[in-house]
Amino acid sequence: MTTLTHARTGLPQALAHEWIKFRSVRSLVWTTVAAAVVPVLGAVFVAATGSLQPDDTVFGAGLTLSVPAQMLVAVAGALVITGEYGSGTIRTTPRRATVLAAKAALLASLTYVSALVSCALAHVVGDALLDHDRYAQGEPLPALFGIAASFTLAALLGLAVGTLVRHSAAAVIAVLGVLLLPSLLGPLFGDAQRWIAGSSPTATLQKLTQTSDATAETVGSLGPWPSLLLVAICTAALLLLAALTLRRRDA
Repeated sequence: MTTLTHARTGLPQALAHEWIKFRSVRSLVWTTVAAAVVPVLGAVFVAATGSLQPDDTVFGAGLTLSVPAQMLVAVAGALVITGEYGSGTIRTTPRRATVLAAKAALLASLTYVSALVSCALAHVVGDALLDHDRYAQGEPLPALFGIAASFTLAALLGLAVGTLVRHSAAAVIAVLGVLLLPSLLGPLFGDAQRWIAGSSPTATLQKLTQTSDATAETVGSLGPWPSLLLVAICTAALLLLAALTLRRRDA
């Protein structure tokens, strides 16, 4: 990235530039590909092993490995920005808010489309391989659109955390903590559990996939769509904080 390039360009040009950079970083490409493949492999594995609970649905079973896939997109989101700090290019980048907006837009579009296609395919595979006489079907629509949105929010959370933390390894650890800790700590907060656990992207994803593991004790009693809205609000707030921090501090 050159200072001259970003000094002359706006968001559309920055988007094009970020797309070129994204494709050139192997770790980002392979992490994104892995996140798209994991749900489909999970559907095949679950169908082959029959490792389901009696109250599981065909839809939930097909998306058994959606949570690990969501973690992968969150890691990719963090790496998108921490690579800038690792290479030192962030120091010569003016209009950092524009660059961050371009990264967010690119991540959101890529993640939403890939997650929607991947999870829909995982459902199709699970639907074809699982015994419909033993398990309820579940409701894939409109849940699939919410699932893709939860993946997108996880990627944007990764971007925000990476911007704030700046170091790749620390950012990866931090973003995984952001994904998992609300669900783990929620039961400690009594009546506030539904809000604490409900702010977890992984808990929201489990609710949307209608897995039998998504009990009120583990993911809070807030419904899937209110949980998704809560995660979106928290993500927007963290991104705003990241943007303000990026503009004000030295790289």
